[in-house]
Amino acid sequence: MDPVVEALVAQQTELAEILSVLGEAEWHNPTRCEGWDVADVVLHLAQTDEMAISSATGQFPDVAETLAGELGSASSVDEKAALMVERERGRPTSDLLGRWASGAARLVGVLDGMDLSTRVSWVAGELSARTLATTRIAETWIHAGDVADAVGVKLLPTDRLRLIARLAWRTLPYAFASAGLTMHGPAAFRLTSPQGEPWDYLPDSPRSTTISGPPTELCAVAARRVDPSSTSLTGEGPDVDQILALVRTYA
Repeated sequence: MDPVVEALVAQQTELAEILSVLGEAEWHNPTRCEGWDVADVVLHLAQTDEMAISSATGQFPDVAETLAGELGSASSVDEKAALMVERERGRPTSDLLGRWASGAARLVGVLDGMDLSTRVSWVAGELSARTLATTRIAETWIHAGDVADAVGVKLLPTDRLRLIARLAWRTLPYAFASAGLTMHGPAAFRLTSPQGEPWDYLPDSPRSTTISGPPTELCAVAARRVDPSSTSLTGEGPDVDQILALVRTYA
């Protein structure tokens, strides 16, 4: 199994261990996602895993067209996600857990059975299946944190953050372009792992901006879960503020 797919399995397992012991009331605890309880977060993950399966199996354009018709009033990806959850909210939590678990397992099976260099369609455009897998690691990590926070579980940082931070670094040009902005030049991330090791993400050409600090904080900023000003992240160069405002790990 490819290391990226192995990391996805590990991230799914972390979330599954939390969900497996929740009482019915805890499924309805509010989360950091405004207006969503734990059940809504898991429903969203199930829905987006199913979308990722359609991407990896070449069916995403049809799914996207159907969703565009059904969710035509939404003007952004976030609004579409909210409408998708609203449309299916309220199903029994046992069914919801089963749906997420089976979809997560099927996604792993599909990814494990394909060439991860294959180009596939996704919300942000065309990307490799390996990058698609990494986006699923990132989103599952984000929402595992949302669930853990809602039910009082503390999650420890893992080496999976290395993949998530790299995704955030590699997609900076996309983040800037989506905001109608242009970077002054390539950026670098110089991060220090939970074990104190350097995790450096360096461009091929001379960098104009460098962001430094813990990957946990960088990934949390990219997930829109903390404000950059409340972290120990530092930067040098003309794009520091814009990078910290725009960096993200999801589309």
